[in-house]
Amino acid sequence: MQAHASVETPVGELTLTEEDGAITAVNWRAGEGAAKTPVLHQAVTELEAYFAGDLTEFTVPMAPRGSAFQVAVCDAIAQIPFGYTRTYGEIAADLGQSAQSVGQACGSNPIPVLIPCHRVMGAKGLTGFSGAGGVETKVALLRHEGAASLLI
Repeated sequence: MQAHASVETPVGELTLTEEDGAITAVNWRAGEGAAKTPVLHQAVTELEAYFAGDLTEFTVPMAPRGSAFQVAVCDAIAQIPFGYTRTYGEIAADLGQSAQSVGQACGSNPIPVLIPCHRVMGAKGLTGFSGAGGVETKVALLRHEGAASLLI
């Protein structure tokens, strides 16, 4: 059974989806209400602490949906520390895949912000972002993490 909760953030209202004790999706949309489960409460609390500058690593249980490759890319992205970036090519080399396939999997990340796909850059710098607001949201998240100098 799915449960949902919304939280207002500096990058817009986010709606979190929980299934079977783990966050499975984060979407830019409003109207799902307050957290009614312990996992949703933890996710909302962690997001609020992240945007307040008090949290640099999410610990809420997450279960991204997708192919084995998409999940592997999400796992690799989740390992990028707060304030740092990696390139699609670096992740691709680690996984033995092409940078383009990593970019496609990154773009379909079902749990943005919590799984920080905003920390993944192109070989020549800033690239798009699948979240609401596009690249401006990506820049805002990177600035929040102090990674703005990497954008130049």
